[in-house]
Amino acid sequence: MSPRSGTRHECGVVVLTTNQPDDHSFWVDIGTAARSGQFALGLLFFSQDCFPPELIRNRMSEHAPGLVYAACSTAGEIGGPQSDTGQCLAVLFPKDNFFATTVRIDGIRSIGFDRIVAQVKEARQTFERASNGFGQDADQGEIFAVCLIDGMSVVEEMVTAALHWALEDIPLLGGSAGDSMRFTRTSLIHNGDIGDNCAIVLFFRSAVPFKIFKTDNFVPTERKLVVTRSDPERRIIYEFNATEAATEYARAVGIDPASLSPMSFASHPLVVRVGGEYYCRSVQKMNPDGSLSFFCAIDDGIVLTVAEPTGMTRSTNEAFESVVREIGDVDFVLGFDCVLRRIDAQNRQATQRIQKIYQKYNVVGFNTYGEQYLSMHLNQTFTGIAFARPAQNTGERA
Repeated sequence: MSPRSGTRHECGVVVLTTNQPDDHSFWVDIGTAARSGQFALGLLFFSQDCFPPELIRNRMSEHAPGLVYAACSTAGEIGGPQSDTGQCLAVLFPKDNFFATTVRIDGIRSIGFDRIVAQVKEARQTFERASNGFGQDADQGEIFAVCLIDGMSVVEEMVTAALHWALEDIPLLGGSAGDSMRFTRTSLIHNGDIGDNCAIVLFFRSAVPFKIFKTDNFVPTERKLVVTRSDPERRIIYEFNATEAATEYARAVGIDPASLSPMSFASHPLVVRVGGEYYCRSVQKMNPDGSLSFFCAIDDGIVLTVAEPTGMTRSTNEAFESVVREIGDVDFVLGFDCVLRRIDAQNRQATQRIQKIYQKYNVVGFNTYGEQYLSMHLNQTFTGIAFARPAQNTGERA
């Protein structure tokens, strides 16, 4: 992979990528775009193993001090000429087609549902007034929201529910920040302020037609696990069926407990049934005491079902084809893909096939510790927003 690449899409969105922290030209290009005054907002996704958050802040302050931006660390990056880890991606939204603002919510572990609702509702109302009339000449101007959340906060469900309540009919999607599967600390940056225990909400009014969608590829089996002892606040399960959690999970999926790994959890997800549909409650890691930490909310008494992933390539391709049938050719997709889907694709030797789909539809985004979709916090799912292509030619090199 070349150290740097750039693409300008038909709607004017510019995507810049690099895998070299000392790639001066990458930051110069962002600065040139910022000084042009043509861009409303920047999104940056980065591997903090290779790009420390302080480096991101300092380079943005030096080269693009006037650009409104939000950034988060990842469990892998998606975009550029090929998907890879250890990158920094910048997605720049042009003012001609997007009106955008941001709000950061601090202290999400303790702030509470009502205060999040109040803060986001006020920001939404301010945004709606400021953007009123944008895109009306094109008979567009539809609104959507994106959220970036600390993936180690263990409160994504509450935050997502509060955002959905405050946003009312505005569709929401997003991803939980990662830290390269270290599960120690993630980083979010809002206009130069670095933090964790926070969420960043981005409001967009788009003159470009779009479609929010999701896809997963698991099917439930008949094998059930009942949570009999847990710590809901920390998302830890100590016992399934009155037996040590790791031992009982391994028995249910037919694996030696000593060999449990992220690959095991990706290949044998657990799901919960809500309102007739199944949603993943994915295992994050096995702890030394035989307990299991989860990416999603758990509690005593919940019945989890062992599921088996199936046909990831087929289901992913079908999801994108369904979007095309609805909005026409896709210009690019802002996507949030669970890191366990990436691991499962690697395990099933489907990585190249999935990457070809993402390249075909110009997906840019990151591997997450969880995905947000409307009112739900999800696992082992791809959530995305696809933007329609206004012309029938391909994106130009930036």
